Amino acid sequence: MQFLIDFVLNNLNYWWVFVFMAIESSFIPFPSEVVVPPAAFLAMMDDSHLNIIMVIVVATLGADVGALVNYYLAKWLGRPIVYRFADSRLGHMCLIDRAKVEHAEAFFREHGATSTFFGRLVPAVRQLISIPAGLAGMNVWRFLLFTTLGAGVWNSVLASLGYIIHTQTDLKTTKDVAELASRYSHEIGYVILACAVVVVAFLAYKGLKKSK
Repeated sequence: MQFLIDFVLNNLNYWWVFVFMAIESSFIPFPSEVVVPPAAFLAMMDDSHLNIIMVIVVATLGADVGALVNYYLAKWLGRPIVYRFADSRLGHMCLIDRAKVEHAEAFFREHGATSTFFGRLVPAVRQLISIPAGLAGMNVWRFLLFTTLGAGVWNSVLASLGYIIHTQTDLKTTKDVAELASRYSHEIGYVILACAVVVVAFLAYKGLKKSK
């Protein structure tokens, strides 16, 4: 894993941002914090070949591809095989176990289709939310819409983190940027989710009150 992380940090371009965000969004564990924030950090440099908006767009497209891999594997293979994989040694090597899949399924059942959006913002659920969507046979275009929106928000947050690190710190290397981004990204994800839940609850309350 460390070899891959070092490779990414030393070879950041649009192609590798796309590839490794697709990997991150599939069942293969890879931290998005070592891709988007360092790429956004590099995009802010005067001689950069990257653009921060394009970093977000390419990262989101990569996340869509990885999510579709999980979606179709779950849809085609079915629930028993997904759980058999989660219980296997290979599944554990990919940081997937029965408890995580059950958690992702419960999250999906509780929140419905919008869990595809919110799930993209939750650490440990982000990579797995595509599985219950596939198992439930969610419409693929609806799935892709919510995935794109959720991944776009999260990648915008990570890119903003890279921008802030560039403007507010004296860090010079992509490795230092990745380490600092990894330190704060999970907390930021939970804050965003909490804000989203509050907004949705408020809108639901207003709708319920209006219907009465």
